[in-house]
This record gives sequence, C-alpha cells and structure tokens, in this order.
Amino acid sequence: MAAPARRLDDAPRATEGEPRKAEANRATPPVPRDRGEEFVHRLDNFDRLLHAFQARLTASISPAAVQAARMDWWAHFLNAPGLQLSLAQKAAVDAFRLGLYALRAATGRDGEPFALSGNHDRRFAAPQWRTFPFNVMAESFLAVQNWWDTATHALRGPTRQHTRQMAFMRRQLLDTLAPSNFPWTNPEVIERTIAEQGQNLVRGLTYLVEDFERRIAGQPPVGSEAWRVGENLAITPGQVIHRNELMELIQYAPSTDRVRPEPILIVPAWIMKYYVLDLRPENSLVKYLVDQGHTVFCISWKNPEAKDRETSLDDYRRLGVEKALEVIGAVTGQRRVHACGYCLGGTLLAIAVAKLARDGDDRIASMTLLAAQTDFSEAGELMLFIDENELAYLEDMMWDQGYLDTSQMAGAFQMLRSADLIWSRMVRQYLLGEREPMTDLMAWNADGTRMPARMHSQYLRDLFLDNRLSRGRYAVEGRPVALTDIRCPIFAVGTETDHIAPWQSVYKIRLLTDTEVTFVLTSGGHNAGIASPPTRTDRRHRIMTMAADEPYTPPDLWAVQAPVRQGSWWPAWQAWLAERSGAPVPPPPMGAPEKGYPPLLPAPGCYVLQP
Repeated sequence: MAAPARRLDDAPRATEGEPRKAEANRATPPVPRDRGEEFVHRLDNFDRLLHAFQARLTASISPAAVQAARMDWWAHFLNAPGLQLSLAQKAAVDAFRLGLYALRAATGRDGEPFALSGNHDRRFAAPQWRTFPFNVMAESFLAVQNWWDTATHALRGPTRQHTRQMAFMRRQLLDTLAPSNFPWTNPEVIERTIAEQGQNLVRGLTYLVEDFERRIAGQPPVGSEAWRVGENLAITPGQVIHRNELMELIQYAPSTDRVRPEPILIVPAWIMKYYVLDLRPENSLVKYLVDQGHTVFCISWKNPEAKDRETSLDDYRRLGVEKALEVIGAVTGQRRVHACGYCLGGTLLAIAVAKLARDGDDRIASMTLLAAQTDFSEAGELMLFIDENELAYLEDMMWDQGYLDTSQMAGAFQMLRSADLIWSRMVRQYLLGEREPMTDLMAWNADGTRMPARMHSQYLRDLFLDNRLSRGRYAVEGRPVALTDIRCPIFAVGTETDHIAPWQSVYKIRLLTDTEVTFVLTSGGHNAGIASPPTRTDRRHRIMTMAADEPYTPPDLWAVQAPVRQGSWWPAWQAWLAERSGAPVPPPPMGAPEKGYPPLLPAPGCYVLQP
C-alpha cells in the first residue's frame, strides 16, 4: 500500500539548539516525477514522433486540421435543406444548359459557352479546346468547378478558416481530374502525338524517369548545373568582411569613383538564398545599385542544420541586422544607413528598426520593404495552413528533425497554385514533351534552404497566428515594439500576382506607421516582380508617395489613382534613395582590419554554398 502523501507541515523541524541557518542552507532534494506523469510524457513523445512521420506523407498538412474542416462544413451543410435544394436546382439547370450546348456543338452549330465564357483558365486557352468534343469536356469540368465553388462558399456557419480549407481541398481534387491532364482528353496532346507519331510521349517518359531519378537522389532539377554560384550567378565583386554563427556580411566593391555616403544594407529572407538579388549580372539588383554609385552590403544567411534547432527569431535580429549595422558603421564611418529587407527579411528589418526607434537610435536613414508584410491578418493563401492544428503538427515535425526542410515548404507553395505549378507543368513536360529552359531565377528557386525549428515556430505563432507586430504586442528585449515609432521614410514594393505576400497586405505599412510612405505596385509575382531589371521592357509599375499627415487611401483606390508607368521600378527606387542621400564622396575601404573586420574571402562567401 502506498504511503500517504506528506504535507508541508509534516517536514522535519530543526531541533532546539540546531542553527536555523543550517536548515535554510540545506539543499532541497529534487521532487521525483510521478511515475504516471513520466509515462504520459513518454507517450506524448511517441505521439510527436508519429506526427513527424505522418507529416512526411501528408505534405506537412495536418490530418486533424483536414478532418476538422470537413466535419464543420458537413455538419452545417446537412442542416441547410434550403441550400441543398438551391444547389440541386442549380445542378439541374446547369445540366440542361450543358446538354443543350453539347447538342449544338455535336451538330456543328455555334453555341454560347456558359462556363468557359469569361473564364480565364489557362488550361483551356488553346483554340483546340473550342472544337467538339473537347469544348464539351471543358464546359463540363468548369461547370462542376463552379457548382462546387458555390456549394463551398454559400454555406453559412462554418468558420472562415474551415471554408477556405474546404475550398482548397476541393480545388486540389478537381485539379487532379481536369481533362487537360490526360492525353486522351487533351486536344493539344492528341494533335502533337499525331504530328510527331508519339515521339512527344517518348520524350515525356524519358523526362519523367530522369526527374524521378534526380528527386530520389536529392539532385537539383535538370538544367541547374548550367547555373553555378560564384561562376555565373552571384558574381558581383565583393568581400565577406564578417562571419558569425548565423550570417556572413558581404561588402561589394565600388564600380564608380565616388559613391553616396550612406551605405545600403540588404536583409534577404532566410527562407531563400540571398543571391535572388544578385543573379547573373544583367539581372542583379546588387550590381545595379553598385553601378549607380551606392555602397552595398548584403547579409548571406547560414543554412541551418539539426544542431541549430534552438536558434530564435531574436537571434536573427541580433546576430543579423543589428550586427551588420555595427560592422557597417565601423567600416564606413557612417551612422546613417539605408536599410532594405526582402520578404521575411523585410519583416525582421521592420522589427529591428522599430526597436532602434523605440530606443532612440536614429541610424536608419530610410527603410525599404520588398514584398514584405508587417500585418498578417490578410497574409494571402499561406494563411490557409496557419491555425493551432497545423502549427502543432509542424512543431512536432520540426521537433523531430530540428528544422523545416526546403522540400516541405516547396510542396505547400506548389499546392497553392497546383493548376499552374504542378499539373500544367506535368502536361507540358511529360505529355507534350517540352522541357522549359532553366533560367537563373529558376535555378535559384531550386536552391532551397531550411529554417530552424524554434525560429520558425516563433515566426508562425507570433507573427502569422497572433499578428503581434501590427498590434504592438511583439516584445524585443522584454518590451513591445511599435511600428508607429518609425520616423524614417519608407519605400514599400508589392507585386501584382503575389500569392505569398499579397500587395494589399504589403500596403498596410501605410496604416501602421506615422511617416512618409512611397508605395510601388509592380507587375510580376513574389520573386520575378522584384528581380525586374531595367532591360525588362515588358514590366510596368505604379508609384505614389503619401505624406505622414495625408489622409489614408485604401489600396484599391490607390491602384486607381496611381498612374501606370512602363518599365522596371529599379530606377525609381534608385532616384528615391539618391534624393535622401548626401553628395557623393570617395568610396570607403573594403573592410576594417584595424577594427576586427578584415576581408575574409571573396563574395559570395561560403554560407551560400551550403547544401
């Protein structure tokens, strides 16, 4: 029989004459963990290992989150007889219209498409889809897709998150079943197969086997070997002048006799390698800035491993942004710096600048945010994966391996646009037998990185899920920071087709700060819109500056008011920086050996080469 639990007043007391001090100094024996509690703890670890294993099979999507969304939607749908009748009526009407359209198409008469009309689905854009019977197939698919859109979004009651998740799952299933995915229902594939006597399918099978072998071996995509970092990518001359356990700081060599006195610090995202901003010379933002007379510094983040699992978001701020500012001040002798952050790097930069402003540090002359969000309430389709179910699932996976792997992130990004990034690519390569030439941007995109477990969990919880930064609740060194403390001018860039950082979300920096904001909306997506050199004559952008005391303009109205300009946004940014910089001076030395920052090795350094 177990002994009764001992109460606090049952503890042995000091005998008379025994010094009380000795009792006070006596070490308190450790309280043994209850055996039942220890057993539960061990089983909890088993659950986490199980979830980590499952995540590798489910593209990191939580089965519990999927089931919760389904149950929420179906519970409300089964209790909505009015909607069920409405959807049944819609199905009957659509079936009648589809049958009439098919009859007209089969007899060679022109019929007005009711689903394809006004639909800009690129899968059915080719003229072959206007001929019978393929026009009927496309109409049938789009009619079913439209019916499910209505069924998913017209239902009242389910949470907004569950409705969006159901719409996502429905889209994934329908994208899989699209007639464009099958060789016997795709007129483009049939026409190509007849013209080439099946050689397109032979090439496609060869490509499929080659891609499968490379994926199993962990090799980069075909064509990536033509692009090599330090040979034809990231070759802007420079030196690594500082390295710590988290980043290398690159100083680029001047290409002009005189430079602007205020240097530029570029903070890239750690979810990507920095050289998206220093691709081939014709496509390099870094080289463009150097050639325009700016002294440029850029952070190159380390690619974390399992041993870096405890690296925090605060470590990225301290050892990244703030350490870089310290080194730049020592090298250039300048206190004022133009700071530029890209994607997550921009979010980190905003946190660091707000912290400096809170503490009365005025080193930041201006802040530029490239496709970077500071308010995550409308953070695009990535929010589809962010709730407590999904975060717990991701945390279990990262707890097991110590980081979030690049392949686990890439799968989520591709599923967001499966019609374009998965199925259309497979049709083009494996059915039509066409290999898309590998570009510098595509090669960079295949050169992924990892993210440490602790940092990524903090980022998702504090910024995405709780949106602490925009609410003035994100703490740095024990005190919250407020974006309203930022007084330097801001240059913010959003891209029109960005599904990672929607431009309307990037635009919210206008609401969160009390300073001058120049906002640019450029054509392109999250990466291609930023890597947009002046040689790209097909680019366009809108730009407008809003004073601190100017009334707020909502984003949709801003897009109407801002005139469209042809060409890249790079020259506009460079002119904006020049207006806020001093007169040109002789360039600073490369590094500062006497201050402990000697040149260590030529750019691009060694961290960027880590697999």
